[in-house]
Amino acid sequence: MTADLAAPSGQLQGNEHTQIAVFPAADFAAVEAQLPHLRAHLRDHGAVLLRGLPVDLELFNRVTETIGGALLTYTERSTPRSAVAGNIYTSTEYPPAESIPMHNENSYSASWPARLFFLCDTAAETGGATPIADSRAVYRMLPEDLRERFAGGVTYARAFREGLGLTWQEAFQTEDRAVVEHYCARNGQTFEWTEEGLRTRHVRPSFVEEPHTGETVWFNQANLFHVSSLGEEVSEALLELYPEADLPRNAYFADGSPIPDADLAKIREVYDEVSYAFPWQPGDIMVINNMLMAHGREPFTGKRRILVAMTG
Repeated sequence: MTADLAAPSGQLQGNEHTQIAVFPAADFAAVEAQLPHLRAHLRDHGAVLLRGLPVDLELFNRVTETIGGALLTYTERSTPRSAVAGNIYTSTEYPPAESIPMHNENSYSASWPARLFFLCDTAAETGGATPIADSRAVYRMLPEDLRERFAGGVTYARAFREGLGLTWQEAFQTEDRAVVEHYCARNGQTFEWTEEGLRTRHVRPSFVEEPHTGETVWFNQANLFHVSSLGEEVSEALLELYPEADLPRNAYFADGSPIPDADLAKIREVYDEVSYAFPWQPGDIMVINNMLMAHGREPFTGKRRILVAMTG
């Protein structure tokens, strides 16, 4: 549900499950003056919104480094995006009519960013919000028997080829197969070179303990990686054209068995119930604690440009 965010400094906005702290800020000095409160909200609540800043890449870079430290390179990519300046990227470049399911960034990987920074360069004509969802609430609200089925983790299966999803060169940002093999070995991934490209497979946890709060968070991308996230028509078409092992992405239980549709539907239902979204305004900077908050994208019309940086 989209909401109006006119709020005094540091005021919490959201719903009973997910909250974001809104801080008015006209310039960098205003951000710097509120740093202790910003960091506390990120640690405890998971999300802050800086509203009132100009659209300025240099300022955005300064804010990200001040709050989170050095910017990270986007490695082991799963979606298409472009570098804008240094380690500032466009958000995922999917068609406007598509939504992006809720997820914690790189939770499918052995390493992930601690903080995500989103800058609204251009707000969409309609839609285009970046909803967030408290990962602690998601874990609590999922049925216990579902959590038990996921206790062993999630198997992520990927197939890289030209013309369907990302190539392995795009995903791993290299042309050197030896670099890919070393990365896979170091990060617990099996790999197989094929005539079309590359297949990889690995298991990651479904839920983990967030170190600051000590609370358990739902932390995986089973709902996003699973072929059903593409919609019934697209997923059926892909399975008619390709063997299951050659799908660009898919997800299974840790033992490789299929995840029931009912489980995936329940996960999406809980995300819908927990999530909270607000309309972007140019210059907005949203910062989220990647372990405490999942995020997604709503469909939109018109031009929309949200830039992303990652730290920690």
